[in-house]
Amino acid sequence: MSISQRRNLERDFDAPDGADRRPDRRSLAGYAVDEASSRERLIPEAPSPTRSEYARDRDRILHSTAFRRLNYKTQVFVYHECDHYRSRLTHSLEVAQIARALARTLRLDEDLTEALALAHDLGHPPFGHAGERALDAATANAGGFDHNAQSLRVVTALEKKYASFDGLNLTWETLEGLVKHNGPLLAASHPVPEPILAYCAKQDLDLASFASLEAQAAALADDIAYNNHDMDDGFRAHCFTFAELAEVPVAGRLLAEVDAAYPGVEGPRRLYEVNRRLITTMVNDAIAETSARLAALRPESADDVRQAGRAVVAFTQGMQDELNALRRFLFARVYRHERVMRIMGDAEDVIVELFGRYAADSSALPTEWRDQAPAAGTREYVRYVADFIAGQTDRYALAEHRRLFDATPDLR
Repeated sequence: MSISQRRNLERDFDAPDGADRRPDRRSLAGYAVDEASSRERLIPEAPSPTRSEYARDRDRILHSTAFRRLNYKTQVFVYHECDHYRSRLTHSLEVAQIARALARTLRLDEDLTEALALAHDLGHPPFGHAGERALDAATANAGGFDHNAQSLRVVTALEKKYASFDGLNLTWETLEGLVKHNGPLLAASHPVPEPILAYCAKQDLDLASFASLEAQAAALADDIAYNNHDMDDGFRAHCFTFAELAEVPVAGRLLAEVDAAYPGVEGPRRLYEVNRRLITTMVNDAIAETSARLAALRPESADDVRQAGRAVVAFTQGMQDELNALRRFLFARVYRHERVMRIMGDAEDVIVELFGRYAADSSALPTEWRDQAPAAGTREYVRYVADFIAGQTDRYALAEHRRLFDATPDLR
C-alpha cells in the first residue's frame, strides 16, 4: 500500500459516522471525468460508502474471470515458450502503471483510467492476433470478430457471477472509454462491429464523439507499453541484435546514452536501460504535448474534450514519427520473424479447426456450453461458438484441440 493510500485510509477511518468516505475529488482538473455527472450504470445500484463508482469498476474488472484468464493468453510469444515473456495479463498491468502515471500528472480520475487500462484486452482470444484473424474469418457471415467489441461483450454479457445481472454492470464512462479509446467509431472508415451496435441500442455510448481524457490516456499507455515490452521480449527471443536495434533512430540515441553511462554493460541489462529511458521519454513527450493541447483547447469539462474534434492526449509529431519507425522495426524483426510466423500460423490453424468442429457438431462443446447453446446453424450459434473460443486461454485451446483431434502442434 502506498503512502497516499495509507493516508486516504487513515482519513477515511477518521471520518465521522455516516460521512462519505470516498476519495476527495477536489484535486481533479475541470476537464477530468466527474463522478457527480456520471451517466451511471445500465442497472441502477446503490453507491458505495468507501469507493468511487470508477474504483468499483476497476475492482470488478480485477476480480473478473476474464481478467484472470489473460495470464495464459499470448501477447507476442506463446506463454509456455519462456517464463519471462509478457502475457496479456502482465501487459495489462504495465499499461495500467503507465496510465496511472499519466492520469496523476494530468489530474485525471486515476480509478477510471486504471479500470480502462486493465479492461482494454479482455476480449482478446487465445494466441493474440492470430486467434483474432482466425475468428474474424470464421464469423465473416455473422458479423465478424473484433477484440475491442468482444471486450464490451465480456463486461456487459459474458461474465456471469452477479445475481442481479449478466456482465459487470460498469458505469457508462467505463464502457464509453472501452469502445472509443482509439477515437470515434462512427467517423471510422470501417463499419462499427455488430456487438457494439447491439449494445448501444440499449445504452447509447455516443459513438460519434471522442472518449474522455482518461480513456485517451489508457490508449496512449497501451502504445507505450507494448512497443517497449515487445522490444524487450523480441530481444530475449533473439529476433534482433543490438547492432540492428541501433539503426532505429530513437533506440540508437538511447543505446549510445546507455553505453556512455555504463561502459561494458551487456545483454538484458543494456536493453532494460534503453527501455526505461524510452518509456520516460515517451511519457514526458505525451505530457508536454497533451498539456499544450489542453492549453489551446481550454476545456472546462469532460464533454468539452469529447467534442474537441481530435485526440487531446497525444505525442508530438516528432515522437510519433520515431514511434512509427520503431513499430516498423518490430514488425519486420519480431512480429514477422520466421519462428513467430511459424508458431502463429500453427496457432491460427488450431483456432480454425476448433471453430470448424464446434460449428459442425454442437456435441463437441463441453457439457456446460452444449446445454445452453442456441440452435446450431444460426447466427446466434456462430456468435456463441466465437464467445466460447475467445474466452479460452492458450493452454485450454490446446487441450481442447488434443481432446478433439488426433494431432496437435507443439507451438515451439
